[in-house]
Amino acid sequence: CPWFAARGCLRSDRLSSQGITILGSTGSIGVSTLDVLARHPDTYHVVALSGHSNVMRLAEQCRQHGAKYAVISDAAKAGELKKAMDQIKCTSEILAGKDALRTVAGMDETEVVMAAIVGAAGLEPTLHAVQAGKRLLLANKESMVIAGELFRKAAAEHSSVIIPVDSEHNALFQVLPGHFNDGLESAGVEQLILTASGGPFLHRTREELKNITPTQACNHPNWDMGRKISVDSATLMNKGLEVIEARWLFNARPDQIDVLVHPQSIVHSMVAYRDGSVLAQLGMPDMRTPIAHALSWPERIEAGVKRLNLAEVHKLEFYPPDLDSFPGLGLAFQVLEAGGNAPVIFNAANEVAVDAFLQERIEFLQIPTVVSAALEACETGKLNGLDEVLEFDRLARAETSRIINMKKVS
Repeated sequence: CPWFAARGCLRSDRLSSQGITILGSTGSIGVSTLDVLARHPDTYHVVALSGHSNVMRLAEQCRQHGAKYAVISDAAKAGELKKAMDQIKCTSEILAGKDALRTVAGMDETEVVMAAIVGAAGLEPTLHAVQAGKRLLLANKESMVIAGELFRKAAAEHSSVIIPVDSEHNALFQVLPGHFNDGLESAGVEQLILTASGGPFLHRTREELKNITPTQACNHPNWDMGRKISVDSATLMNKGLEVIEARWLFNARPDQIDVLVHPQSIVHSMVAYRDGSVLAQLGMPDMRTPIAHALSWPERIEAGVKRLNLAEVHKLEFYPPDLDSFPGLGLAFQVLEAGGNAPVIFNAANEVAVDAFLQERIEFLQIPTVVSAALEACETGKLNGLDEVLEFDRLARAETSRIINMKKVS
């Protein structure tokens, strides 16, 4: 079953439990995934868990969930992880380094891979899982942003099933017809509508955004996320990345994708059809819902999520995005039209700029300015393989760092 697989092609009624590997288990998505898995001990078992540097959390997760392998991507932390595991009497086998991530993503014991490593660092092991024919639960949007075409080809070639975990894309997946991959028009679809909460600075003007601090930017009103993703949500860069991701996930043209700001984060996305129907997926803002859906699709399992009560919500609001205060979203649509390596530059520059903001080296409003400057400075071209993606990513990061260091942003 290539790509997403035809509806009904994949069933979860196996006689034995499914082996799960989580790439990025110590982050918010990984923690939520483990919470869902713990509710279904007879259906799933943990094969491997990976973290980058949070050795204490990784060790405790491995002990609690009986992981066979504990993977630390920062090889220099392997000794520290061993000490932490010895202290709590955890017997998981320790693997270290980037190659270890590829190993556990493709091993025979693993049937399902949750790809939750933040940023471009998750690209190689995520792609390897697809090439190994795994059922991939994709929470690492950056992989699809910078190498979407490679993922589509690999999924078709290796019969890998890819199910999006981002709440917006998972919502689209739930309300799209099964044959959407043949083309949205042939499926009667006119528009994919991604919703955005608006982040912590909804309705603020550019003038009001001048002195935003990292602490303020990371204080999301609806979602509990990591610092990098929280900043992306505050700038609407996150929605820009999701627009590019949707293009590849759903075989969509740029003009078939739209964004609406929805402060309540109850409607996670919508699909507009040719006959005038608009189908939406609604739910509480809790990542365990899309995680549980992706794990069990085409069936449904308990996720531990509070039930939505629309009578308590009272109102659902929708606004067009303010591209003047949040120009990163408009920049993403330009990048999508440009194609080639532009999304690679866009993503790399944003990661470097967000890191600089969190270190208080640049201001909040300078994040999209830095990204725009990097897009202008970097050489554009086509992508023919993973090596070129990685090289363009490296060059874009170096150029973005140079721009920041030279203070060529205003």
